[in-house]
Amino acid sequence: MARELEQLIVTVIYALPEKQKSIEVSVPRGATVRAAIERSRIDEIYPEINLAVNKVGIYGELCSLDDTVHADDRIEIYRPLLIDPKDARRSNANFNAKRDSQRRSR
Repeated sequence: MARELEQLIVTVIYALPEKQKSIEVSVPRGATVRAAIERSRIDEIYPEINLAVNKVGIYGELCSLDDTVHADDRIEIYRPLLIDPKDARRSNANFNAKRDSQRRSR
């Protein structure tokens, strides 16, 4: 019975380009990622967080909102990508190729 009441400390993190918010919360053993995020109340600080849209992870590994947390876990809430990384690389390569061809034609 005492083991069921044991509390774990986890950290919930949300990062923006200009700053990062880190909130430590105490959750009961067996709590889920969703429960830890809800307990942190981070969505009151960043109302754009939508757990139906934002992916989450623990120490950089994607996980489910229903996964169980462990002591000292760092729960990360990821922002949606603004542009697909493949499209960004393709765009940069096209830009650089065009720039290089213009330099050669001078």
